[in-house]
Amino acid sequence: MAHSMHLDLNRRDFLNLGLAAGAFTLASPLQSATTAKGALKLEELSLTELQAGLASGRWTSRQVVAGYLARIRALDQAGPKLHAVIELNPDALAIAAALDKERKEKGLRGPLHGIPVLIKDNLDTADKMHTTAGSLALQDAPAPKVDAFVVQRLRDAGAVILGKANLSEWANFRGKGSTSGWSGRGGLTRNPYALDRNPSGSSSGSAVAVAASLCAAAVGTETDGSIVSPSNACGIVGLKPTLGLVSRSGIIPIAHSQDTAGPMGRTVRDVAMLLGAMTGPDPKDSVTEASRGKAVEDYTRFLDPAGLKGARLGVVRSFMGSNPHLAKAFASALDAIKTAGAELIDPIELSTSAYDDAELEVLLFEFKTDLNAYLAARGGAVKDLKALIAFNDAHGDQELRYFGQQLLQQADGKGPLTEPAYLKALETCRRLSRIEGIDAAMDKHKLDALLAPTGNPADVTDLVNGGGGGGSCSSPAAVAGYPHLTVPMGFAFGLPMGLSFFGRAWSERMLLNLGFAFEQLTQARHPPRFAPTAKL
Repeated sequence: MAHSMHLDLNRRDFLNLGLAAGAFTLASPLQSATTAKGALKLEELSLTELQAGLASGRWTSRQVVAGYLARIRALDQAGPKLHAVIELNPDALAIAAALDKERKEKGLRGPLHGIPVLIKDNLDTADKMHTTAGSLALQDAPAPKVDAFVVQRLRDAGAVILGKANLSEWANFRGKGSTSGWSGRGGLTRNPYALDRNPSGSSSGSAVAVAASLCAAAVGTETDGSIVSPSNACGIVGLKPTLGLVSRSGIIPIAHSQDTAGPMGRTVRDVAMLLGAMTGPDPKDSVTEASRGKAVEDYTRFLDPAGLKGARLGVVRSFMGSNPHLAKAFASALDAIKTAGAELIDPIELSTSAYDDAELEVLLFEFKTDLNAYLAARGGAVKDLKALIAFNDAHGDQELRYFGQQLLQQADGKGPLTEPAYLKALETCRRLSRIEGIDAAMDKHKLDALLAPTGNPADVTDLVNGGGGGGSCSSPAAVAGYPHLTVPMGFAFGLPMGLSFFGRAWSERMLLNLGFAFEQLTQARHPPRFAPTAKL
C-alpha cells in the first residue's frame, strides 16, 4: 500500500519540542500544555487554548505546527501507524512562520490565525499537495488551479493547512464490500482507541487525526454518514451542516443533492469555531445563496451550558439496532438530558426504508454527472468516469486488491439528469425525508431537535469481507440536506459511541447549543490510549 508523505521537519525541531515517541502521555490538557522545561504538549489542546497560548506568546504558530508534525511522525508513520494523514504540506512551517510575523506586525487575520488544520484529501488545494480522493488515478493529475472555496475561507481565517487526511477511497463510493478507511494511495487508517478496529468512513483520516491530536481540528465531507459515522467511531464531535451552508466548489463530488463539507473537532466549541470560518456564499456554488442571513461568523456565542433546559427533543429509537452496550449508553444519556431540564417525546417514528433505493439511484445518477464535470475541468489522463474505471482495471493489483468498483460501473451506465428515473427518485427522497420525514415529526410534536444514537461501537477491520459501516441514523438528515451533530456519549469496552442531534434546515445554532450542553453535563469523551485491541 502506498503511503505518500512529505515531511518538512528537522531533527532539532523534533528534539527541542520534547516530542519523542515516548513522550505521548495523554494527561489533562490544562495541566500539561507545557512541561517544566517549557516544551509544548499538544494532547487534547482546544482551539481556544491554542489561541490563548499564541496570543500570550507562550508559543508560536511555527512551534505548534512543528509539534503536530512531530506527533504525526511518532503516531501516524511510526508507533501505532495510524495512517490518518495521506500527505503533509511541505510549506506548513513556512506558512506558520509568516503568520507569526503577520500577528506581530498587523494583528489577527481571523479566528484561526496560526492554527493547524487537516483537510480531507478530496478538497482542492492550489499548492504543492495532491488532491486525489485517495486514488492512484489522480496522483499524477495537474494540481488544482484554485483552492476549494472552503480551503480559501480557512486560509482567510488564518488557518495553516497542515496536510491532507486519508479517507475511504472515492469517499466510499466505489465498490461493494469496501473497507472503510482504506484507499489505494493512503493505505488503511486505524482506529486509535483499538488498532484492530475500523475508524469508519469516509472521513476516516480526519476523525482519527482529531482523536489522536495530530491536528487542532479537521475538515471532512459527507454524502451520507461520512462525517458523523467516523466521528462516532473515533470519539469526537462532528457536524454535517445544512446543504448550502458550506460551499461544495472545489470538492471532488459524489452527489450535489447531498454533498457537504463539515467541521470535526474534539469539543463542540472547536467545531463551532471551525464552522464559522467555513461558511459563506460562494459565487461558484449557487446553493450557498440560501445561506445569506442564516450563516453566522461566530457560532460559539450560541453555546450555553444550560442549553438543554426547556428543550423539546424527540427520541428516535428506530435506528437503535440490537447492541445492548449502545442501548445502555443511550438510556444513560437520556436520563442525563431529562435531569438537565429537557422534555423528551419518546418514541418518534422515523424510517428511511421507503427511500433507501431512491437515494442510491440519485447518488448513481449525480455521481456520473458531477464527477465527469470535475475530472474534465481538472485535466490529466483520467478525464471521466470511463477512464477511471479503465485505470483501476489496469492497476488492479493496487486498486482492486480488496474490493471492486461496481458502484463506478453502475454510475457509468446512468444517463443525464433529465431522465424520468432520476427525477422521480429525487422527488421521492426530498418528499419522504423532508416533508413527510423530519419536518412532519418536528411539526407534529413541536420539537427543537431529534435524538438518536449515532451508531454502534467500531467494528473489527476486515479486509476480506469489508465493512466498517456508516452511522446508523445518518440517512434522514443526509438525504434531506439537513444538519446533523454527533457528540461523544460513552464507551463500550473502550470503544466510543456518539449521540446525534439533528433537525430542520439551518438549525445549526440549536444543535450546537444542545450538543454543547450535553457535552458539558456528561464530559463523556476521553482521549485514545492506542490499545492493540478493544478491552473485552
